[in-house]
Amino acid sequence: MTKTTFSRFIKSSAVLFCFLFLLWGCSQEQTIEFSIENSENESIEVPVFVETAILEGKNIEQFVLFQNETVVDFQVEGDKIWFLHHPKKGNTYSFKAKDKEQVVSNNFSVSKENGSLQLKSNEKALISYRYEMTYPPAGVDSIFKKSGYIHPILTPKGDTLTRIQPDDHYHHYGLWGPWTHTRIDTTRVDFWNLGDGMGTVLFKDFKSTESGAIFSSFVAAQEHLDFKTQDEPQVALNEDLQVRLWDLGRDDRYMFDYVTTFNSPLENGILFEQYRYGGGLGLRFNERWKADNCSVLTSEGNDRLTADGTNARWCIVSGESSDGKGTNGILFMSHPKNRMHPEPMRIWPIDGNGGRGDMFFEFCPIRHEEWKIEPDKTYDLNYRMVVFDGKLDANEAEAYWQAFAISPTTKLIK
Repeated sequence: MTKTTFSRFIKSSAVLFCFLFLLWGCSQEQTIEFSIENSENESIEVPVFVETAILEGKNIEQFVLFQNETVVDFQVEGDKIWFLHHPKKGNTYSFKAKDKEQVVSNNFSVSKENGSLQLKSNEKALISYRYEMTYPPAGVDSIFKKSGYIHPILTPKGDTLTRIQPDDHYHHYGLWGPWTHTRIDTTRVDFWNLGDGMGTVLFKDFKSTESGAIFSSFVAAQEHLDFKTQDEPQVALNEDLQVRLWDLGRDDRYMFDYVTTFNSPLENGILFEQYRYGGGLGLRFNERWKADNCSVLTSEGNDRLTADGTNARWCIVSGESSDGKGTNGILFMSHPKNRMHPEPMRIWPIDGNGGRGDMFFEFCPIRHEEWKIEPDKTYDLNYRMVVFDGKLDANEAEAYWQAFAISPTTKLIK
């Protein structure tokens, strides 16, 4: 090799090295690594989020999220990037610049069908919110008509867990949460027992819907109407109900949040009197569950015989599946910030309903103490439920509750 050729080779190699170094540097700049911190959960998949600020102003659409070498679906909501955390695969994640066009998953969707808004996973409706009026069966007083409730709730395999308008309680509507014994100034108003004609809770309009790879959700405005005013019904409470269906990455479970935010426009507000029913959330289970084929287990170790009137962080209600070959049910969780948490419960006695032992569950924050709702002040209650086929044990229930109660944080690695 001549001296001139060697010199050219050295210069070319230097240029190539600089180019590769720059490429490597750009690649490093386009990789953002972080870890999930202070997570008590080491066994179950749960949704978590990282702030969009972690990208330092870069466009999220230019990135792919990885856990180890596996691509992880994510969904952006405002300044949050949601994804499903798989703790068994480790706590470290990274955003990497796209090297090619990625296929974007859109597993969760929202649709309106026949007067109900449905939250779907892979086109399968799991939760339905009724926004149009439902009338009672022929021959039953129309005073029992209702909108603004959730039914049906289906298990992943398709079993219906909720029930509406049972002939022993026509005012029961799947999953719902009217207040029972309330007082407006000196007047008693009941929004729960529709047959008394004192009040009701009805759907008003939808404020938002969202769907994507990780969740689908809606926010519905509901009005608690007082029928005892002389001229026309008055709005005693304005409520925003947010329901969000989450991915858990399994075919035998899913999770949804139920958040009610409310305020009173009345001059003197409203008093929720102490009573064993009212508010929170209540669920009338399907008629197939009786005293001999369903069970209860609470975070404090109480069962169907002892749980009523006690307090709990979480409660598992489960029973026989429709084919008689297995079980399914719901894990109910109360958030630590809820009033009276651990929260009081109403669970029907095992010998109720003429000895049938039908199943009814409620988190009831006014079971032991009244609650004064001051005018124009906003209040909220936050619940989470895991709907499952098969079984869900106490250790899993506690892990789900811990993930609900203590939000994991993220730590930037580089």
